[in-house]
Amino acid sequence: MSSPYNEQVRSFPVAEAVPSERAEFIRKTYLHLAGAVAAFVGLEYVLIQSPLAPAMMRMISGSRYGWLMILGGFMLLGWMARNLASGSQSRQMQYAGLGLYVLVEAIVFVPILYIATMFSSPDVLPTAAFITGALFVGLTATVFMTRKDFSFLSSILTIGGFVALGLIVAGTIFGFSLGLAFSGGMVLLAAGSILYDTSKVMNHHNTENYVGASLELFASVALLFWYVLQIVMRMSRR
Repeated sequence: MSSPYNEQVRSFPVAEAVPSERAEFIRKTYLHLAGAVAAFVGLEYVLIQSPLAPAMMRMISGSRYGWLMILGGFMLLGWMARNLASGSQSRQMQYAGLGLYVLVEAIVFVPILYIATMFSSPDVLPTAAFITGALFVGLTATVFMTRKDFSFLSSILTIGGFVALGLIVAGTIFGFSLGLAFSGGMVLLAAGSILYDTSKVMNHHNTENYVGASLELFASVALLFWYVLQIVMRMSRR
């Protein structure tokens, strides 16, 4: 008998599933999302107290291209993780993709969380986490209550993502600050991603691909938290 981790994933869209199967898929997706968030918090706690945190800070502060190197590595490994979690027919590989993505996100978050922990007000992190959680719950509830299909946001999010990436690269190379307005725009982009990903969870995912669905939601929540935290940190300095 084959291991359940090596089962072939059935091709069965959520929109065509019976209510009980759809509910089970949604439950598993959000349980895996909660597990990914818990793993991220645990990894971050360890990494912030490790030698990696000051080493990354020195790398970023010592060269304007240090952050671009980190960003480039994140994009490459993130792309690999998403392919493993969403494209693989093996459940084991899907979990490997989710685990890799959580690990990479935890490493990328080290500098900003190190600054927030060591040099900012003690209420900065709890405030940012609360705002992120409240926004996520509100956006998720909007999709579930309205049952609206937000797939039309796909092209908007793609264009917005490329524009944001271009601004980040330009700001790093030429040394200018993107400011509070950019962070606000990225919060809107992340909010749109959550609407889009939640809509996909309800309508377009394969009923057996709850691991890949949870990775997409985790990526959007992480993006939202990153820029909410930046805004809270900026506001706390005023």
